[in-house]
Amino acid sequence: MNWAFLQGLLSGVNKYSTAFGRIWLSVVFIFRLMVFLVAAEKVWGDEQGNFDCDTRQPGCKNVCYDHFYPIAYSRLWSLQLIFVTCPSLLVLLHVAYRDDRERKNQLKNGEDCRKLYEDTGKKRGGLWWTYLFSLFFKLAVDGVFIFLVFYIYEENFFPLVVKCKEAPCPQAVNCFISRPTEKRIFTIFMVITSCCCILLTLLEMVYLMGKRCKELATTRSGYRHQGHIASLTNSQAQNAHNESMVKDHQVEGSAPAYKA
Repeated sequence: MNWAFLQGLLSGVNKYSTAFGRIWLSVVFIFRLMVFLVAAEKVWGDEQGNFDCDTRQPGCKNVCYDHFYPIAYSRLWSLQLIFVTCPSLLVLLHVAYRDDRERKNQLKNGEDCRKLYEDTGKKRGGLWWTYLFSLFFKLAVDGVFIFLVFYIYEENFFPLVVKCKEAPCPQAVNCFISRPTEKRIFTIFMVITSCCCILLTLLEMVYLMGKRCKELATTRSGYRHQGHIASLTNSQAQNAHNESMVKDHQVEGSAPAYKA
């Protein structure tokens, strides 16, 4: 698998992320991707080869392995890392789409024309919704994969010995996996980092929506303030006009009357 592409994707989206998003990227890159590449992938490299049962019945070993571990942890984590980082690609594509629209607008109307976007990377309008959707997607992916870990491996969270009664095994046989304690530690570590990523994603969603609500409230308050000032100005102008009319009537009433 080309992990360099994944690294480039994480680095590229970093400049469009919030502070919580940058922390999330650091956790994913250092504590999940690097740990998986450097250590965890090697720990699971001999998983099926060293899975052994105390019987030589043909097919029993393969059936028992498939029963207890329907999908390898390393492949499950690979899928999780891919799915959890792909939503960031949507943000990059949306920014690229904005850049392309801005470029075409300048080619059509000249470089001094009015810009379509104040900043193509600023989270406003459709880009804000795209970013929020990517957060929801990442939250759902991490939650689903944590659920799968405990749902698939709930009864056999890397015990020292597992008992298998699947056909074609002649009777209940004992099976052994390699490095059970080491695998259990790595699994717990990956689950904890996934929970940390979920927490960071929730904080980023709250921050993003809270900031947007504050901006909308400030904008509406500004509009109301401007309307209040305009109404006061109009009221003062009307009062001045009325005073002027009264003064004119008073001047006309005080003027001397001449007899014909």
